[in-house]
Amino acid sequence: MFICAASDLICLLSCCKAFPVLAFNFEHVRKPFEISMWILLALLMKLGFHIIPRISHVVPESCLLIVVGLLVGGTIKAVEGTNAPVLDSKLFFLYLLPPIILDAGYFLPIRPFTENLGTILVFAVLGTLWNVFFIGGTMFAVCQIDGAGLADVDLLSCLLFGSIISAVDPVAVLAVFEEIHINELLHILVFGESLLNDAVTVVLYHLFKEFSHEGSVSVGDALLGVVCFFVVSLGGILVGFIYGILGAFTSRFTSHTRVIEPLFVFLYSYMAYLSAEVFHLSGIMSLIACGVIMRPYVEANISHKSYTTVKYFLKMWSSVSETLIFIFLGVSTVAGPHDWNWTFVVFTVFLCLVSRVLGVIGLTSIINKFRIVKLTKKDQFIVAYGGLRGAIAFSLGFLLTDSKMKHMFLTAIITVIFFTVFVQGMTIRPLVELLAVKRKKESKGSINEEIHTQFLDHLLTGIEDVCGHYGHHHWKDKLNRFNKKYVKKWLIAGERSTEPQLISFYNKLELKQAMMLVESGSTSKLPSVMSSPPRRRAMPSISKSREEEIRKLLRANLQNTRQRLRSYSRHDLMIDPFEDNVSEVHLRKQRVEMGRRMSHYLTVPANRQEAPPVRKVGFQPGQRNIHKLSLYYDKVI
Repeated sequence: MFICAASDLICLLSCCKAFPVLAFNFEHVRKPFEISMWILLALLMKLGFHIIPRISHVVPESCLLIVVGLLVGGTIKAVEGTNAPVLDSKLFFLYLLPPIILDAGYFLPIRPFTENLGTILVFAVLGTLWNVFFIGGTMFAVCQIDGAGLADVDLLSCLLFGSIISAVDPVAVLAVFEEIHINELLHILVFGESLLNDAVTVVLYHLFKEFSHEGSVSVGDALLGVVCFFVVSLGGILVGFIYGILGAFTSRFTSHTRVIEPLFVFLYSYMAYLSAEVFHLSGIMSLIACGVIMRPYVEANISHKSYTTVKYFLKMWSSVSETLIFIFLGVSTVAGPHDWNWTFVVFTVFLCLVSRVLGVIGLTSIINKFRIVKLTKKDQFIVAYGGLRGAIAFSLGFLLTDSKMKHMFLTAIITVIFFTVFVQGMTIRPLVELLAVKRKKESKGSINEEIHTQFLDHLLTGIEDVCGHYGHHHWKDKLNRFNKKYVKKWLIAGERSTEPQLISFYNKLELKQAMMLVESGSTSKLPSVMSSPPRRRAMPSISKSREEEIRKLLRANLQNTRQRLRSYSRHDLMIDPFEDNVSEVHLRKQRVEMGRRMSHYLTVPANRQEAPPVRKVGFQPGQRNIHKLSLYYDKVI
């Protein structure tokens, strides 16, 4: 019986398939594995770049990453015989570009940006329009040359190419300008232009793309293009504003779930970008508006750990995206296909340089008439030389319909990108040192600096009121008052909505200093109070009667600083209504007193009296000594 059971078991095992101890199924994880390998390659390249400082002082990081992409693409093509994955437009615009723009918009220096907003808009709008039509029109003239082999390229196609190649790329500008540490004015001018010219580029690109398919343009189409520009730019800002307000309002209720606070910042910002792209609005301007609107209210609501998470995750995300973009540019260059035309490529590079220089010089001559701080010749050179092209131009060219003309356009675009990134990017640092251009100064904020900044802002606001000229200081003050009175109550939770600006700034400085000490390991320098739980700040309590007494005293002795004053005119003298109650006797007394003072100051005395001797006195602080000192000076005078 036992033998029969054993034989049945053997037969059963022989019929069944053996259990696999080890299996291999790469196709199941192919896509996430390749994504992880590309990200790991990007991180290793960035790590190696910073380990070798000699290379980083000579060659920009973006150049080395493109070279790595060229090597990787060539290796894959030589080993496998197939092309490596190229920089697809969908991958670029939906996944790689948003982190870089969000990082730039969320940490955008608001004060330099708003103070130079007029100059930035002139360069971004008028400068881009000049580049598009100058390059497009001149390239059409070049295409008419006999023997160039470009007779089939029409005017609308040249204008479409000009709209692709004219815009300054924010990714390339960030990669180069952050390494040379240029001063804040030049950095915000070039980088602000690269951010805001997105609306002009998007409108002109879609406009000329549609016109090139139809083959004709009417006056109505041109007017609709102008309207479309305002819709794309203002619509993108409006979408970002809405999502920024929603993100700030949501962060008001996250005090019990601190873990999910950073996710709201990322998701609301990304939703703003995607919502703008749905309606073909400017996603870049939407993302910038969302980050700028959201940041001050979100930072007042979220915890310190959440703020640190947002800061470092954005920096990490944008850095990885930037690295992948430049590597994919190199890989896409190897992948091709290319259609090389010497005439088209050489004239494209030359006209990009000429149009940039002429545009900056011409616009600066107009801008300097309205600026207090003029742009010097050195500044103009750096602004013109810093107009780098990058992956946005390549992705827009990649979206064109497959044809021989598209391949020629892409070849010329890649050549311009390589020229601006390698030649201009590598030579801008020695040129900045040669011209002795002012560098960025790393200065720590202080309460003293903040007090003087606020004092000057209030002083300039008052001067504008007195002169009757409502400039940007006046409207900035109006906006701050509206923000304190209405917006903060709805978007900031707790007592921080009514916290004075100086106290809030002081708390941020304290927190920043504590973070620096902890990160450096100098925790012994921290005060012992930090270990104890934070206490609520005690607010001074004043009785209602005392408060009303103070208010009456202030009303009686202080002027109304925000009263509307009439502007001065030398042609007519308006009667001040506040002087109606002044009596004639009081005016006569004032004239007599003024005449007596003027005669006293303008009359030369007959005999010059000698100054009384002055004795040095030493005293200890106290009311009695101060009284003695005041009696002594009365006697001397």
